[in-house]
Amino acid sequence: MYILKADHSFDSAHFLANYEGKCGNIHGHRWKVEIEVQSETLVKGGQLDGMVIDFGDLKRDIKAVIDYYDHALIIQEGTMREETLRCICQDGFKVIEVDFRPTAENFAAFFFKTMKDKGYNVKRATVYETPTNSAVYEESEGI
Repeated sequence: MYILKADHSFDSAHFLANYEGKCGNIHGHRWKVEIEVQSETLVKGGQLDGMVIDFGDLKRDIKAVIDYYDHALIIQEGTMREETLRCICQDGFKVIEVDFRPTAENFAAFFFKTMKDKGYNVKRATVYETPTNSAVYEESEGI
């Protein structure tokens, strides 16, 4: 099995609604997202001879997905009062609402599925919310 890994980072803020502790407050992270793709075989012939895929393509597609979240406040839908959300947006701040609680675990599953939907044979997605804390998502065999 061949496994390629590429990563990209973004800076954003979030909070965990209904969390009793520091993470219930708006705070920021330098998120790092690693995507691993896999293949049993290598391309034979042509420009990609001896490769799984072109690293440049993988890096470009990861960057395109990840950059959308850069320098934004990421919130779970329905966790901020509409008036507060409206005021923040009117003041020109970038707010992205997601349909999941913005944890490293949920982001790992989200980025895994997003890259899979782009046609990659994704093995694993790892999301670091700090340099030493990460969450990994991979599908179980047979799913």
